[in-house]
Amino acid sequence: MENEELKTTITALLPSATFEEDGEWLNINIESKDWLPFAQQLRKGDSLFFDYLFCLTCIDWKTHLTMVYHLSSTKYRHNIVVKSKLDSSNPEIETVSNIWRTADFHEREVYEMFGVNFLNHPDLRLLILPDGWEGKKPMLKDFEDPINMIKL
Repeated sequence: MENEELKTTITALLPSATFEEDGEWLNINIESKDWLPFAQQLRKGDSLFFDYLFCLTCIDWKTHLTMVYHLSSTKYRHNIVVKSKLDSSNPEIETVSNIWRTADFHEREVYEMFGVNFLNHPDLRLLILPDGWEGKKPMLKDFEDPINMIKL
């Protein structure tokens, strides 16, 4: 399915979605409240069948955070990028670890590095950082580490 066909199908599923026109893959912007039902439709929709979440990350823009999800259909060979803006004072979004198993560890990493709370995640705890780093969020641009003299 080409990007224009994907846009038409996705607009029918979620009329509030907006699109970025640059890049090889279709970039879709959605509200965080729409993420879980939209993700379920992307995974189970016969014409879409996005069965593989191969990247999940977060971007700190200083004024807000953006969650970024890269999805692929192994059946139809099309790819999309879904982005959702989060409030940096209370960043939270529904987990999709029950839809795509690969999201489990990715969400845990974003939780510890950026402080995003993944609602209803089955095991939201530190993944990489050692004990004592809970809540420090070292990937945020305002992170300061006085011991190692790091200031981003």
